[in-house]
Amino acid sequence: MTDSLERAFLYLLAASMLVAVAQASEPPGANLDELLALARANNPEYAGMRFDAEAAAARVVPAGALADPRLEIELRDLTRMGERGPTLLPNRVGSTRYAITQELPWFGKRALKRAVAADEARGADYFAADGWLAVAAAIKQIFAERYALEVETRLSHEMLDLMARLERIALARYEGGLAPQQDVIRAQVEQTGIRNELIMLETDRHHLQVRMNALLGRPAEASLAVPEQLRALPEPARLDLATLAARATARNPMLAAAAATTSASERNRDLTYRNRYPDFMLGVAPVQECDAIREWELMVSLNLPLQRASRRAEEREAEAMVRAAQARQDSAANRLHAELAERVAVVDAARRATALIGGSLLPQAEATFQAALAGYETGTVDFATLLDAERQSIQARLNQVRAQTEALSALAEIERIVGEDL
Repeated sequence: MTDSLERAFLYLLAASMLVAVAQASEPPGANLDELLALARANNPEYAGMRFDAEAAAARVVPAGALADPRLEIELRDLTRMGERGPTLLPNRVGSTRYAITQELPWFGKRALKRAVAADEARGADYFAADGWLAVAAAIKQIFAERYALEVETRLSHEMLDLMARLERIALARYEGGLAPQQDVIRAQVEQTGIRNELIMLETDRHHLQVRMNALLGRPAEASLAVPEQLRALPEPARLDLATLAARATARNPMLAAAAATTSASERNRDLTYRNRYPDFMLGVAPVQECDAIREWELMVSLNLPLQRASRRAEEREAEAMVRAAQARQDSAANRLHAELAERVAVVDAARRATALIGGSLLPQAEATFQAALAGYETGTVDFATLLDAERQSIQARLNQVRAQTEALSALAEIERIVGEDL
């Protein structure tokens, strides 16, 4: 009994391990959240932006630090007025001077340099955040395109099966003298065209797979699971343009990065004006004679900012850089708000088109096709009318999923602009 229980336990353990391995080896792609998490961890472009941000943050402390002090050792009278041969021992020469000096910038310069570096670090953080939003938007768009491609492939296979059925009906009617041979040939030509479309769809599937894997940091030919379902569109009230514009102004990383750049330019301008004032050099120098310190020297030096023409040119440059940064910030805001308005209009139009297709066009096209199919079987409708009805039915379903894909693609861009998921 004990042996059988042990064998049963081992079988269960082995089965559990096999299930776990199978689940672990299942390729990603079915779920959008899983893809986003994978990309956040593995996308190399986003990783590079994060490291750039870390490097910029590490530059803040050194930017405002004092320069290292300098030490000078001066050996004087190496031969002791000719009493002995030259030597390099401090206690054997005439005297040895040890000078320690420290550079001290004018008041406030260090704080401004540190503030400039902090603004640049914030800008790098915002740039990395915008980079992630761009990656996430691309993943969302490709996910929707892959879903639409799978639907189109499934519809093409359904259409191929239908055309095979119509070929059999046309052949039976031709053999009974009720239809021309042209109907049979037309059905065969249609099947060949559908098979060619399936080849093109397979190529499109490969391209989307490669693009998705590049965003996920995976090998180009790595397999992906079929998307399970599309995201639901948010309620129209959540896509109010004025509300979204306000959220974009407050949260968009590129606008925040532009603001940080403007701030850094303003601080650089202030730092340039501080260059009108001199920097200092302080020093102290003990002088050794034999084995004892006999003298102490104190030094103060400063640079003389006399090159007024050069400094005025630098100040004009700094002012122009501030105005340029402000103009670019305003331009970025205008561009994002215009793009936001376009994307909201696209979502609204796609939403209305989807409702129209699903509510009226698709049922009408399906009813027309069923009536045409019944009419062809009884001989009251010709084959060309049947094909046209069949194309309208398939096209209505394709247009519906394409409208949904277009809406979700525009929604992904809106979320990139707003800086958060809706």
